[in-house]
Amino acid sequence: MKNVSGNKKGRPGAVRSGRKGNKQVGSGGQGAQALEGRKPTPKAEDRPYHPAGKRKAAKDRFEAAKGRHGASSTPQSRTRPPARKTDDSELVTGRNSVLEALRTKTPSTTLYIASRIEVDDRVKEILALANHRGVAIMEIMRPELDRITGHDSVHQGVALKVPAYQYAVAEDIAEQAFARDQVPLMVALDGITDPRNLGAIIRSTAAFGGHGVIVPQRRSVGVTASAWKTSAGAAARTPVAMAPNLTQTLKSLKSMGLFVLGLDGDGDVELDALELADRPIVIVVGSEGKGLSRLVTDTCDAIVSIPISSATESLNAGIAASVTLWEVARRRRSA
Repeated sequence: MKNVSGNKKGRPGAVRSGRKGNKQVGSGGQGAQALEGRKPTPKAEDRPYHPAGKRKAAKDRFEAAKGRHGASSTPQSRTRPPARKTDDSELVTGRNSVLEALRTKTPSTTLYIASRIEVDDRVKEILALANHRGVAIMEIMRPELDRITGHDSVHQGVALKVPAYQYAVAEDIAEQAFARDQVPLMVALDGITDPRNLGAIIRSTAAFGGHGVIVPQRRSVGVTASAWKTSAGAAARTPVAMAPNLTQTLKSLKSMGLFVLGLDGDGDVELDALELADRPIVIVVGSEGKGLSRLVTDTCDAIVSIPISSATESLNAGIAASVTLWEVARRRRSA
């Protein structure tokens, strides 16, 4: 078959020269233009997907939002958490958790006390507060208390029946912090399903001056009796918001001037080099197995990693949140 391209077989890209005397058609200057090269590479901060570009965009949002913190208008993306069933009650177990719930006047209907319980100062105060607030007190046998609380629950002889947890709204938590001239510090959970992790994160958030915790409506743990127990009562004084769509809620908080920091072992910023600790912050913690979801990662202003020993593969979600909250609180105190 004739080689229509004019190239010799076995020599791809080689072109036969034309016949002598034939006029060669020029390139029209295309070759000269190609030699000029491309335009200068944009600065890192001018590239929207570069970490420096994300930080610059977040800073611009924060400056633009400074004058809007006192506004009473509600963002269009803000939605209330779904209504809960009125009979969807929970049992708060353990002396510290029950005592904290009664101290903070958490709505309660019944206090269960194991018969022949060893009475200490906490039990005395629990009984006094329940009597003062008109909470029904029922003394039951310990096997019955084991049954109603779950045999794997460490109830320490006391349990308190409370209505379903009333979730807050994430934007309201941030606005209330701004109204008190405080710098918002919140933690959001992405795909965490262990109630003990939620309880530990609520407890750490309260301990290090955080203002609230955000949980997604779907594929995430809620404030259950187990979370109450692990929080050691902190769930009674630290609001937890439920986000119908976590990504949209994070974007709404960003529009209010908050910076969204995701935790990941392969982050582009190490925790000890974080420069945003004194700014309004939402720390997003992903699950140990899957980490942060793609949409949440794309929403973050920075991905932060915690330097750990190479002998340890990863940190528990609750521990990672605690370490980050401690570092942010330390930097804010020294600022």
